[in-house]
Amino acid sequence: MTLEVRTGERVEVIDVTSSVRERIPPGIDYGACTVSVPHTTAGVVVNEHESRLLEDVETALERLVPRGESYAHDTIDDNADAHLRTMLLGASVTVPVREGDLALGTWQSVLFVECDGPRTRRLHVTTLPGGARR
Repeated sequence: MTLEVRTGERVEVIDVTSSVRERIPPGIDYGACTVSVPHTTAGVVVNEHESRLLEDVETALERLVPRGESYAHDTIDDNADAHLRTMLLGASVTVPVREGDLALGTWQSVLFVECDGPRTRRLHVTTLPGGARR
């Protein structure tokens, strides 16, 4: 299943947990749900959706991979920092499914991280059934 996300900023973190939950097919009580981003300048992570932490994520990405550092790729389309940041974040996460829901910890959320917006992005949500309940 596909999930569309629209971003309004160059770097932006969006909680997509509820949209991912809605895409777990009925009848899958136990298994695994993988969320992947088919874009090279956006990532997906599992972490806490708290406004100050999200600001810290953006600050950390800027410190780790500053924009405008004369990266070789910038001669093509001026977004090498977005590609490099995404490599640190990762392009997919897999979350267990238990009793038909994402088995996330109390403070965990599935977060989409835009590194080269604003854009309209797609995420692929794939849920696979697991073995028998134990």
